[in-house]
Amino acid sequence: MRGIVGEDDIFVDPLPKIAFIGRSNVGKSSLINALIGPGIAHGKGASRELARTSPKPGYTRQINVYLINDSFHLVDLPGYGFATGSKASREQMGDLIHSYLFNPNYEQEKVVMIIDANIGLTDKDMSMFHELAHFPKNFIVVANKIDKMNQSEYHHKLAEIKVIAGAHPVFPVSATKKTGLDTLTTELFG
Repeated sequence: MRGIVGEDDIFVDPLPKIAFIGRSNVGKSSLINALIGPGIAHGKGASRELARTSPKPGYTRQINVYLINDSFHLVDLPGYGFATGSKASREQMGDLIHSYLFNPNYEQEKVVMIIDANIGLTDKDMSMFHELAHFPKNFIVVANKIDKMNQSEYHHKLAEIKVIAGAHPVFPVSATKKTGLDTLTTELFG
């Protein structure tokens, strides 16, 4: 893992990059851990998680880049919309996200926009969605935390999310229960 707080040569490295973006406390780090599993980036037999998780939102305050099997990078971006901390700190994290995602010199193979399936797309999610579409980025929407919904809520919320996402694929998952990960893994890693 490499933590980055500004420009870095790794961003122009020729290996493909898959970037993960979402609001604070949406489960980005948990999803990365569920997709990759323990030991993949740490060597055979390793058991610790790849991305650090925390019960407190806003834990990721830098860009964390993980080299996976010497084949590609996973890029864990700070969460947007985190309400605590100074205004300057929040602006700095916003600048960090934008300087990576929307810099014409940095390419991402795919951007994974993670939302909370219970909540749907918030105003901050919609803002990010429109920016990703405007540039245009190759991105998908992952509706995480489906395990926290009953069947009726699940179908209703998922239908709403798909209407908003339009042509962008939506993947309902639960990082904690590992539901829906097979389809998402195929989409991301072939």
